[in-house]
Amino acid sequence: MKLTVNHLLRALCLLAYTMAIAKLTGLLPAGSFEHSPLVAGVLLALHSGELLFLFRHVRLYKGPLAVSIVLTLLFGLLHWKPLADQQAQAAKRG
Repeated sequence: MKLTVNHLLRALCLLAYTMAIAKLTGLLPAGSFEHSPLVAGVLLALHSGELLFLFRHVRLYKGPLAVSIVLTLLFGLLHWKPLADQQAQAAKRG
C-alpha cells in the first residue's frame, strides 16, 4: 500500500512539472492552468530546502549522488524518506 501511494504522489509531482512546462511553452490554452508554474516552483523550492537540510539521507542512495540529488529535487521526501527508513531498520537489526 505504501509503495502505491508513493508512486501516486510521484506521478502527481511529475504532472505538476509537466503542466508547468506546457504552460510556459504555450502548449496549453490561454487562461487555463494559470497557477501551474507557481505550483511547480513552490515544489522545487521546498525540495531544494529538503536537499540542503537532509543531505545525509540523500547520500544513502545506492546509485550516483547526482541522480539522488535530481530525484530529491523532483520528489523530495518521496525519495529520501524510504532511504532513511531503510537505514533505520538496518541499524535496528544490528
